[in-house]
Amino acid sequence: PDVKPKPSQCPEGLFLIPNFIDEELERELLGLVKWESSGDQASLKHRKVKHFGYDFNYDTNNVDINRPLEEPMPTLLTDVIDRIMQTSHVNHRLDQVTVNQYLPGQGIPPHVDTHSAFEDSIVSLSLGSMVSMEFAHPVGTQHSKVLPPRSLLVMTGESRYLWNHGITPRKHDVVAEAGGDDGMTLATRGIRTSFTFRAVRGRPCQCAFPSKCDSQMDMPAQPKAEPSKPEVQKPNSEAEAMELEERQVHQVYNEIAPHFSYTRYKPWPHVSNFLNGLEDGSLVLDVGCGNGKYIGVNPRVFMIGCDRSEELISICGQRGHEVLVCDGLTVNMKSDLFDACISIAVIHHFSTEHRRLDAVKELVRLLRPGGEALIYVWAMEQTKQDKKSIYLMKKKSQAAEHSSGDIIPSLESTNLDETSSNTNLGSDTNLGTGSEDKGETDNLEQKMQRMKVTSSEQEESIGEESLGHKEHEYSSEIKAHCIGNSQSETQSRQTTDNSSEDVKTTLTVHVNKTEFKDQDLLVPWHLRGENKTSSSVGAEKEHLL
Repeated sequence: PDVKPKPSQCPEGLFLIPNFIDEELERELLGLVKWESSGDQASLKHRKVKHFGYDFNYDTNNVDINRPLEEPMPTLLTDVIDRIMQTSHVNHRLDQVTVNQYLPGQGIPPHVDTHSAFEDSIVSLSLGSMVSMEFAHPVGTQHSKVLPPRSLLVMTGESRYLWNHGITPRKHDVVAEAGGDDGMTLATRGIRTSFTFRAVRGRPCQCAFPSKCDSQMDMPAQPKAEPSKPEVQKPNSEAEAMELEERQVHQVYNEIAPHFSYTRYKPWPHVSNFLNGLEDGSLVLDVGCGNGKYIGVNPRVFMIGCDRSEELISICGQRGHEVLVCDGLTVNMKSDLFDACISIAVIHHFSTEHRRLDAVKELVRLLRPGGEALIYVWAMEQTKQDKKSIYLMKKKSQAAEHSSGDIIPSLESTNLDETSSNTNLGSDTNLGTGSEDKGETDNLEQKMQRMKVTSSEQEESIGEESLGHKEHEYSSEIKAHCIGNSQSETQSRQTTDNSSEDVKTTLTVHVNKTEFKDQDLLVPWHLRGENKTSSSVGAEKEHLL
């Protein structure tokens, strides 16, 4: 059965054997593959690879048991296999070896090795450099395991069949300090070569983890009636706005937190440049920090993160970040405290113009005089100078055609005023809510004259397509969030407490990879890793944009 693990629990069936081989055997194994010879290896997008015994087809994620490789298994590898069989962790003779070479900064997306392709035990021998491997249970529990050079990792049972494992692409890992202390230190990655040993399976898998088993998912399933979706109305009052965001933003992000964290591991370059450009010792707040991927980008500043999602904050806590749960409109921090704030793909989740402006005002309140804020929001306009954004590109080849240097605005990066990448907000900026708040507004605008709000036009497309093959196969279960696009507010505001008429307007559901038709809409979020043929009543949710 698919069991729910305890928080921070080491995956069941996971074993690490340090110093499994000596340095002499490590040198011999590293010399087994001539990476400089193009005929001795193949290159994938993020690493070089070489197979022995059987070839692995990355298009089908499987092996052809009837077509073993003509090249015999080297004696050096059979000797290592004999030694592995003596560990008592492996019950099937290992007959397939995949050798991967990772340069610093390279990794492999979270995945589960295909059930139908290989038997129970997956064995990995790490050579050259250390690395931190991340494990994730479908319910969101995560576990990190540092793999020292010459160590042997064995995945059996639940750790092999149910937990995703992967390596985050980065050049450093946070590891425990030597000596057994509770302190942590930053370890630099070098060139790492992994030898993965597996036993090819010649029959369908009948494991106890059907949610991840391709053999059992391929079995015919009875079609189920598509559940009817209730219409979602635009809010006409502050109370309605809060209720809508609670249902279509807060609850949804708590539900999709594990998958959201899987797909949000690579910091955007312009955000990293902003953080790395801050003075040493700066105090920085990440409002809407998500899984905390920007916390720690610059180790010379002190960063705190906050988010409305308890589940995402829990993931941050497991990573050792300083975080708290709070709303972006009411951050429980003193005014004039931070040297810098960032708000990345957050403000568009507020369902009215008034609340989006309040979110900007809250950032201003938190900043000291002269502080800086970086704000990213989705743009309604996904075409600039007759060129489509990467979000609208259905194929990577199409995106490559526009790589001549012209700026292509992407979905999650747009200017607040749609005209300039660096916007100085001065006294003309309308952040007030009315004449009765003039004193507060004047104070905010005085601060804004001393503060620069920066926003960039180009970043990576949503979805972080570097995940690759299986990681982009989503099930029929959909989550969706509600988002307000950053189009200039030319329409009359009908969604505030000051509305003269109780107008009920239905929010439309956006079709991915198409132009935005409305300023306020629901965007589908597709979860991966579930059976595409199964669905349950009430499984579809949408999040607000």
